[in-house]
Amino acid sequence: MSITGILLAAGRSVRFGSNKLLHPLSDDDETPLAVLSARSLRQAVTHAIAVLRPEQYQLADLLRAEGFHLVPCESHGMGDSLAAAIKASQGASAWVVGLADMPFLQAETVAAVSHALQQGHHLVAPTYQGQRGHPVGFQGHFFTELSQLKGDQGARQILQKHAEHMTLLPCEDAGIVRDIDTCHDLPQALTYPPPTYTAAYHAD
Repeated sequence: MSITGILLAAGRSVRFGSNKLLHPLSDDDETPLAVLSARSLRQAVTHAIAVLRPEQYQLADLLRAEGFHLVPCESHGMGDSLAAAIKASQGASAWVVGLADMPFLQAETVAAVSHALQQGHHLVAPTYQGQRGHPVGFQGHFFTELSQLKGDQGARQILQKHAEHMTLLPCEDAGIVRDIDTCHDLPQALTYPPPTYTAAYHAD
């Protein structure tokens, strides 16, 4: 089964004040946020693509080096970015969609989502302490709906419409709900206990 990982990285970092995707978590580790996010996704999928704005040259070079195929998009929101990625990977059997500003996500979590898709589950998402997070998995038959997304709503409307087909995977990976939105999130992130992985993933 061919599962494509999608990294959404076309945001404009308005609340951060600079390009957060190129920002390191700390002085001790200069790896950009987007690269950390990308590595967790890339390890657990067959193919990987990243959606970026055309002018993101530096980030494009970094993600290309991590094994990502690049999809340029003049994004007006997450819906536009996701639709562009879906259209660029039409032959995929399924997709696992991650965000480039979630550097704490563990590869084991992505692998659990991928495995549930391989088992035939239609929609898949991990949960941490009852809160649904990313990445989210979609079977290939959602191609038409995903490819028609627009604006900044992302796939929320699709998840709501097909909620009865959603498989939730409880986990101990706090990284599924931890993103970096503003520069004030960085100190908090560095003092937050790192997420730990347990094998307690169960498809409902």
